[in-house]
Amino acid sequence: MAKLVLAIDQGTTATTALLINASLQVVARASTEILPSYPQYGWVEHDLEKIWAGTLATVQKVLASHSAKEIAAISITNQRETVGAWQRDTGKPYHAAIVWQCRRTSARCEELRAVSGLKEKVKKTTGLVIDPYFSGTKMEWLLRNVPGLAQKAQEGTAIFGTIDSFLLHRLTGGEVHATDVSNASRTMLMDLRTLEWDEAMLALLQVPKNSLPAIRPSAGVFGHTKNLGFLPDGIPIAGILGDQQAALFGQLCLEPGDAKCTYGTGAFLMCNTGEEIVYSQHGLLTTVAWQIQGKTNYALEGSAFVAGAAVQFLRDNLGLIQSSSEIEALAAQAKSEEMGDLVFVPALTGLGAPYWEAEATGMIYGLTRGTQKQHLARATLEGIALQNDALFSAICEDLKPHTLKRIKVDGGASANNLLIQLQADLAGLPIDRPKILDTTALGSGLAAGLAVGLWPSIEALRASWQIDRTFEPAMASAQQRALKEKWAGAIRKVLAK
Repeated sequence: MAKLVLAIDQGTTATTALLINASLQVVARASTEILPSYPQYGWVEHDLEKIWAGTLATVQKVLASHSAKEIAAISITNQRETVGAWQRDTGKPYHAAIVWQCRRTSARCEELRAVSGLKEKVKKTTGLVIDPYFSGTKMEWLLRNVPGLAQKAQEGTAIFGTIDSFLLHRLTGGEVHATDVSNASRTMLMDLRTLEWDEAMLALLQVPKNSLPAIRPSAGVFGHTKNLGFLPDGIPIAGILGDQQAALFGQLCLEPGDAKCTYGTGAFLMCNTGEEIVYSQHGLLTTVAWQIQGKTNYALEGSAFVAGAAVQFLRDNLGLIQSSSEIEALAAQAKSEEMGDLVFVPALTGLGAPYWEAEATGMIYGLTRGTQKQHLARATLEGIALQNDALFSAICEDLKPHTLKRIKVDGGASANNLLIQLQADLAGLPIDRPKILDTTALGSGLAAGLAVGLWPSIEALRASWQIDRTFEPAMASAQQRALKEKWAGAIRKVLAK
């Protein structure tokens, strides 16, 4: 009997695949780098065919030591707001996918924000703010700028979707065009209460409803593999979740007040609010966490657009390090008392929550003749942690009279002990890091496994979930306060530009 879940995690800079067994062990892992392109300032794109080719290559690598016959189900998790358009019958893309980081619709979002009452309506309906981060204005841009696409979308021969929908369409031989509630909630087009496409939002952005995927629960059989060659026909694709919701589920943050922060290209803090829709008063988003076993959970989320990407910036743009893994040792060489006023605001693709300033640019402030590369390395880690601490503070305000008691972390950059210790110090909270850091893939895999009966219940998963390390806050309050004041001053400068 098949006992493995193949979990596909299609991210901004790589596609990762895991094989997960019934004991919650990762028995195989493979990854393929798939980098976005930057056709002009502020624009970020992905080639959909390269994403598909990278997915094929990754699945083939992860199956090098296992038979596809062992796969009980396939799951998909994905970079959420990235959106593309392709032919319904052939799957051929009409244009490169527009990545979540892309700011090309900033001016359009500014126009929409100026419409009286629209910001409040969008927040109430979708839980989101009007920002180029989300898929809706990206779809509108494609409809306006790709010749013939608007007509084909009206006819239903051209279809839109986030990356999960694209992969599902390809994996099922073009038979299924669907998404789950967590991804749909990131488009700025779905009503949080009905979990359906909202007619008023569709009309606002002139997106034809028949071009959009069907919205389904996060755990359940979406379709079956067909005509792939590298996988046999008939394997159920049974779990789909946006990457951050998948990480929340993979961390088993199942109760209201449970929170996690994922450190990838960006950093994403998410807090489960249960079946209650909580609207933020402090710049956070309200989103669907998942719909599993007939129950819909919601969440508050704060998104920082740049986290691990700041380390890549030091590596690729400034040449201060040869590999991202070097930054921890380099930053550890800088003593806190040597940092002075040095601060790095990593607003390299605008500022997300709680500031929401699409046109903000990054800043390194406080350079002196004594500044060396280890100081810049530490300032980068401090900047990531300080940026996230603003999110933690916002969630604590929104949860009052309740508060966060601890935080779980995951993602590639969470392996950096110095970064996570800084985070615990700033938050004044213990931080738990699990043994499996690929919690985005894990979470979608758990959803798929539940759908096909590999695990009998959500509660049955708790016995196998394990913590690798807990980071306890240890920073003196005076130093913590000084760091936060330095950050606040730097943010004021960035926002004043």
